[in-house]
Formats: sequence, C-alpha cells, structure tokens
Amino acid sequence: MDIALLLADKILQLTLMVLLGYAIVKTKLLTSEQSYPISIIGLYIISPAMLITAFQVDYTAETLNGLYLAFFLSIIFSALLIFLGWLLKKTAKLDNIEQATSIYSNSGNLIIPIVASLLGNEWVIYSTAFIVVQTVLFWSHLRTLICGKGTVPLRKVIFNINIIAIVVGLMLFLLHIKLPTTIASTLSSLGYMIGPLSMLVAGMLIAAVPFKEIITDKRIYLVTFLRLLFIPLILLLVIKWCGFENWVINGDIIVMITFLATISPSAATVTQMAVVYGQDAKKASAIYGVTTLLCVFTMPFIIWLYLII
Repeated sequence: MDIALLLADKILQLTLMVLLGYAIVKTKLLTSEQSYPISIIGLYIISPAMLITAFQVDYTAETLNGLYLAFFLSIIFSALLIFLGWLLKKTAKLDNIEQATSIYSNSGNLIIPIVASLLGNEWVIYSTAFIVVQTVLFWSHLRTLICGKGTVPLRKVIFNINIIAIVVGLMLFLLHIKLPTTIASTLSSLGYMIGPLSMLVAGMLIAAVPFKEIITDKRIYLVTFLRLLFIPLILLLVIKWCGFENWVINGDIIVMITFLATISPSAATVTQMAVVYGQDAKKASAIYGVTTLLCVFTMPFIIWLYLII
C-alpha cells in the first residue's frame, strides 16, 4: 500500500509539472510549437544520458537474471498489447489513432523518473527492457498503424539515439566498466531532468488542443478507459496467473517495473507520428492529455491491486 501512495504522490508531482507547461502556453510566454526544441534536448541529450546511467550498476548474476526476465516480460506484454489493440479495433470500432493510443504507452518519459524516485536509480536498468522493445515497435508496427505504409528500414531503428544509448550502457555493464566519476555525475545530473522536461513538454502540447474538443468527444474517454483500466486489468490477470514474480530473486519488483510501463498514459510518440504523417494529431494530443492527467488516479489503483492480489 505504501508503494501505491508513493506512486500517487510522484505522479501528482509530474502532473503539476504538466499543468505548469500548460500555463506557460496559455499565458503566451511560449507557444506549443516552441516545445519542439525542448523535445530535441530531451530526446538527444537527456534521455540517452539517463539510459546510460541506468546501466552503471554492479554486474551480478542476480542483476543479469532480472534483466533477462524484464526483456522476456517486455516482449510478452507488448505482444498482448498489440493483440488486445487488434481485438478492440474489431469490437469497439477503433480508428487507427484510437488503436495506437490504446496500445502504446508513455513508458520512457514517465516510467524512468518514477522508478528512479520510487525505488532508486539501481532499479532503472530493468525499465530499459520495455523501452528497447517498444522503440523497435514504434518504428515498425506503430508507423504502419499511423500511416498504413511498410516498415521503416532496420537501419533507422538500430541507429535511434536511445537504442544506441542502451547498447552502450549494456556493453559497459557486461564488460564491468564504470565511467569516470566526472562523466558519470554529469550524465546522472542530466538524467534527473527527464521527468520535469517531459512533463513540461506534455503540458505545452496539451495546451494546443481546444478544451471543448476534449470534454465533448466521447471516444476520447473510451480510449482513456481502455488504456488506463481495461488493458492493465487484463495484463494484471495474466501476471498473477503465470506467477512471473517467482521466477527470479526480486521478481516481484522487476515485474512491477515492467508492468508500470504498460499502464502509463498514451505515448507522446503517437501524437508526433500523427503530425508527421498527416493523421488526426488533435485527437492523439487530446487522448495523450486526458490519459496523462487521469493516470494520477489509475496507476496507483492498478499497482495497489498488483500488491494485494
């Protein structure tokens, strides 16, 4: 129960940062479009720094086994998310944006700062597994959903800056290499910025969506329900039925970290791809905004259920 309350407090802090980003635009200090250079800083500097730092932990068999479990769970959960998205498209008549926002979560921007604050930096390494799997799917399955075209060349996936950072961090971990203190501290300090920066950008993007469009579109609330409650509850049943927590030492925490990545709000990447490929970016932004604001209630509730069942 304590973890659920701490999680609620941390998400509330991040939500307040979203509201600050929203206020910056509404007071005309900045425009939503000016969130782009801030996003570039987050994508190319802060996120890679955080990912490399995550692997600067002591190499042990216990950590390696936990990482194996995290990758296995990430693949299984991602496959289930895609299947559920396909099933819901048929039953709930979801369009491509609704299907994409129900499947893909904001796993990187939100989960890394939550795990670091809630459990400590030494646990962030396990959250990288889901980010790797989801990044590959972003540039293959998600792109196909959004624009209806073939997959992106493998080269573009491999040379994604965040994938490179994870590979570098993983190699340092496997080779037992610790970065010099100055470099490690610099990367760590940059990494701490990922949560505040991401939430400010989220608020700035949400501010571009007319409030009336959000509160009058019933489909937004349908997708919000699917993303934040229905799909997480299905995954929770699978987790408890399979007993993944008992597979390795500290399995309950590793499973919870991966599970957290699946129950977070809709991915900001869906909005970005909708803009690039001329799809309904306003709807994607609205779903992103509503799920980001409401996750302060749903994520602690789902984790509370995970802890007591």
